[in-house]
Parts: sequence; C-alpha cells; structure tokens
Amino acid sequence: MVHASQGRPTNGASGAPGGAGVSEAAKPATTQPAVKLLIELGPLLAFLLTLAIAGIMWATGVLMVAAVLALAASWHVFGRIAAIPAVTAVLVVVFGGLTLWLDDVRFIKVKPTIVNLLFAGVLTLGLVLRRPFLKILLGEAINLTQEGWRRLTTRWIFFFLGLALLNEIVWRNFSDAVWGTFKALGILSLTALFAMAQIGLIKRYAADGGSQ
Repeated sequence: MVHASQGRPTNGASGAPGGAGVSEAAKPATTQPAVKLLIELGPLLAFLLTLAIAGIMWATGVLMVAAVLALAASWHVFGRIAAIPAVTAVLVVVFGGLTLWLDDVRFIKVKPTIVNLLFAGVLTLGLVLRRPFLKILLGEAINLTQEGWRRLTTRWIFFFLGLALLNEIVWRNFSDAVWGTFKALGILSLTALFAMAQIGLIKRYAADGGSQ
C-alpha cells in the first residue's frame, strides 16, 4: 500500500546521507507486516490471556472489544478494512453478545463453526457461478490459471468444512481452556500450515504472463 509519506518530497534530495525523507519512506515497508500481524493476533491473544485469568465469560467480552479495536487500528494504519476480518468481527460481536446476554457459552463456542461454514459456502457459490472468489482476494498476490483457481478453491472449501467439524468436536468434548486454546492458537496454526501446503499447487498452476 502506498502511504502519503511516499508521495511527499524527501529531504534525501538535499544530499544529506540518511535524510529524514529516506527513513520515512523506508519505515512503512519494514514495519507494516509486523503491525498487521499484531492487529490480527491481538484479539486472539487477549482472549487467551483473559480466559486463563478470569474465565470464558470475561474472555468473551474482551474478545468483542479487541475485535472492534483491531478493525479501528486497521483502518487507522492501513486506511482500509479487509472483508474477512470485518465479517469475523461482526460475528464475534453478535455471538459474543448473545453469550453474555443469555449467559450461555455455547454461542461463542459455535461461532468458529458458523464462520468456517460461511467461508466454505461463499467459496462454493463462487465455483457454481464460475467466479472464484479466492481470485478476488488473492489475485494481486498470486497468478493462477482458471484450473488452478478452481483446484485451490476446492481445497479451501474442504479445509473450512474440516475446521468447522473440528471445532464442533473440541467444544463439545473438552474444557473451556482446551477449546479456547484451540480457537486462539490451533485454528491459526492449522490455517497457516494448510496455506503453506498449497505452495506446490500454486507453482504447478502458475499462469504465464498474467493471463488468468
């Protein structure tokens, strides 16, 4: 993303080595990934810490507040809010609110199931309409053939369905602490591992020259 500081004249033109303009232009490129990661992980870490200290009801409240603050931070730092974090935050507020209002932890526990089923459903709809939504989300980062997008989308559909099933198994059979750890760290780790496992497919179906 291009920041306003990159479009302003820099002091580097004056000939002074290490001028302020040069450092200002270089800083966003090095700090943005770390800031983005902190914004994404912040609510999960806050949830996990509060769960260990005060229990799941307090952790639910903290997660709701942290999810909203993360969206605000994303807007402030990057000037935009990505679709997936926005949808997730809305569901956190809705299901978290029901959890606190009705004093029933099942609502917040079933939220990951609903989120993953929603993602799987949206991707399936894209395949039916022959409009792979992954291409819209990732098209600037990777360049695949139509068959590549179809295969990658199909894999993610089954992955999200698997996560939904796994969440149901964990929250129905294990303690709040175990489920909370699974939600905060397990889902994130599984998603990262699955994404890395798709590198071979991405290389195999890379499009030539930008034709997709």
